Amino acid sequence: MSDPDEANGTAGAGEAAEPAQPASGGAGERRVRVVLVDDHRMFRTGVQAEIGQTAETGVEVVGEAADVDQAVTVITATRPEVVLLDVHLPGGGGVEVLRRCAPLMSDAERPVRFLALSVSDAAEDVIGVIRGGARGYVTKTITGTDLVDSVFRVQEGDAVFSPRLAGFVLDAFASTDAPPVDEDLDRLTQREREVLRLIARGYAYKEIAKQLYISVKTVESHVSAVLRKLQLSNRHELTRWATARRLV
Repeated sequence: MSDPDEANGTAGAGEAAEPAQPASGGAGERRVRVVLVDDHRMFRTGVQAEIGQTAETGVEVVGEAADVDQAVTVITATRPEVVLLDVHLPGGGGVEVLRRCAPLMSDAERPVRFLALSVSDAAEDVIGVIRGGARGYVTKTITGTDLVDSVFRVQEGDAVFSPRLAGFVLDAFASTDAPPVDEDLDRLTQREREVLRLIARGYAYKEIAKQLYISVKTVESHVSAVLRKLQLSNRHELTRWATARRLV
């Protein structure tokens, strides 16, 4: 299950690191400052261990966050060059982080760039974060070496995608008549989509309430709204519906 703990790392929500320009030396001639945003602490720890050995990789992890509010606070405080961003986060998801960090992305002198790092390869997730301003999207099957390379490419302004997603993304944005998202899914609000995914993953209402920082009664209301909008009868049908669309 998710672990929406306190933001931690070199800098957290309450402790800002001094923004710094990329330095040379160590891993060679290049450095990049990175913030990790993922609601699984063990995953963040693994990524830190894999790519955060600055002397070897050139990657300096300057902060971590587990939900949307923490992410915005840490990113604003540390001003990294690249943010590794999970798509599914408590508080509104990766798209909400991108929305709230839009001024940082558009900073001409020191832009903060985002690289989505997610277990999901669902169409709506990929398109959503790319439209939100992310420079790329890679899945969590990526190797540490390739992830380091992707981070530096994004820092330099390149667009980076996992090989199996690249063609799909090009097709999706090149087609003028293709719908941007599933029409049924588009009826749901962002919070309803979050509840839908967690229900489909087998979470109990109390677990969802804790995960999203809302009441059990609110979860029940969202589930009822999802079932009504999708014309489904129960959570078992909902799970099948979500699985068929690769949303789980």
